[in-house]
Amino acid sequence: MATFSSVTRPHVLSAIAEHDDRGATAFLSVYGFTPTPGVTLTHEGRTYDATALLAVAHRYATGRAALPEEMTGGKVAVGTLLSKRGFDVTGAPSSRTTARRTTASRPATPRKAPEPEKPTPVCPSCFMALPATGVCDSCG
Repeated sequence: MATFSSVTRPHVLSAIAEHDDRGATAFLSVYGFTPTPGVTLTHEGRTYDATALLAVAHRYATGRAALPEEMTGGKVAVGTLLSKRGFDVTGAPSSRTTARRTTASRPATPRKAPEPEKPTPVCPSCFMALPATGVCDSCG
């Protein structure tokens, strides 16, 4: 089963470059995909099959392309993952616009400054760190 946590933006860009070199039909057939309507990735004015791109990006990340039957989670999972990597994907909810709406509707709360760390208590006789009891184990 393929996992896509290791797929990064540069891996997807490598898959896009391979798609551009091979052409759409050859790219899909080499990896055993058929066109997946509904979820497309748009990059520099060109559209791509998002599912096939993610499967090939998996190859650049792990050394093995994800098989068509491994692309579970549906179209929304593919689109969401690619959106999180900063790509423009149609047919998927955009996590960026959702986050902007959420933060815009909430009033800003000031952050509390973290408390400074307290210095570790030290025994005045032997200069060892004192245990939680406050009594030195060596000096008593």
